Amino acid sequence: MPMQAFQEAAVLAEKGNVFEDFEIGRVFDHHWGRTLRHSECALFATVNLHFNPLYFNVEYARALGHPDTPANPQLVFCAVFGMSVQDLSERGGAFLGVDDLSYHEPVYPGDTLTARSTVVGLRESGSNPTLGIASWKTEGFNQHGRCVISFTRTNMVQRRTTQ
Repeated sequence: MPMQAFQEAAVLAEKGNVFEDFEIGRVFDHHWGRTLRHSECALFATVNLHFNPLYFNVEYARALGHPDTPANPQLVFCAVFGMSVQDLSERGGAFLGVDDLSYHEPVYPGDTLTARSTVVGLRESGSNPTLGIASWKTEGFNQHGRCVISFTRTNMVQRRTTQ
C-alpha cells in the first residue's frame, strides 16, 4: 500500500481512559504481562549504576540464599508500573506520586509478571476543572499468582467534560 493511501486509511483512535471512566472499586487487569530476562536484568542494574553484586553475581546471590540473581527491585517496579499506563494514565496528566510501595517476594530472570490495578480514590481538581485526580492500587504478580509488588499511585487525569 502506498504511504499516502496508508495515511489516508489510518484512523486516529482515542487511547486510555478519562476521569469519568473510573469508579471506586473498578479493577483493571492489565495487558498480557512481561517476562524478565537475564540480559535486561543485568543491563538495568548496569545502566542505573546499581553495582550491588546481588544483581549480577550469581555466586554472591547464592551465598545470600537466592537461587539466582534477583531482578533489581527498580526494574520490577518499572515493569509493573509500565503495564498499567495503557489503562490508567495514557491520556496524560501530571504524575503526582507513589505511596505504600512494598516488595513482597524476589523476582528472578525468567519470571513473568502481570499486573492488576483497582481504583481507590477519585476527586476533582480544585484548581483545574478540566482535570480530575485518581489513585489506584497496583499489584504485580509472578507466573505462580503470588504478589511480588504493590503500590498506590496518583495522577491528574483528563476529564471528558467540564463543569
